Amino acid sequence: MLLNLLVGLPVMLLCLLLQALMVALSLRFYVRRKRQLGEASMTAHIRMMALVMLLLLLGNFLQMNIWAGLYMALGEFEGFAEALYFSGVTFATLGYGDVVLTDHWRLLSLLEAANGILMFGVSTATMTAAVSDEMKGYAQQLRKQQS
Repeated sequence: MLLNLLVGLPVMLLCLLLQALMVALSLRFYVRRKRQLGEASMTAHIRMMALVMLLLLLGNFLQMNIWAGLYMALGEFEGFAEALYFSGVTFATLGYGDVVLTDHWRLLSLLEAANGILMFGVSTATMTAAVSDEMKGYAQQLRKQQS
């Protein structure tokens, strides 16, 4: 069990740093683009929000790849596709159970699931903040038009 923690915690830390980077990039993009768009069309704002979502999803997908790489390095899977499938199912906390780690490394899947649910939560919070900001901006536009 201790070995699982010693191997898994640095990967979790790496994922946390990657998530922080992707959140910072997403929010920086959002703020800069929103300033440029001003009162542009709704389509332009939707495209901007879609790009923010894509950046966050890319960050989550990269983290799944990191975990899959770890599983490959530990010799848990023969092919990267199977390792990535297991990582994706675990990271998203689906837990199908059709592919599992060996008993020796099984606790790593718990660490990845905890990591994944946390990272999806951070992505959701980031998107919620952006959507809330968009709604406030739209409400301000409506108030200006009614004045």
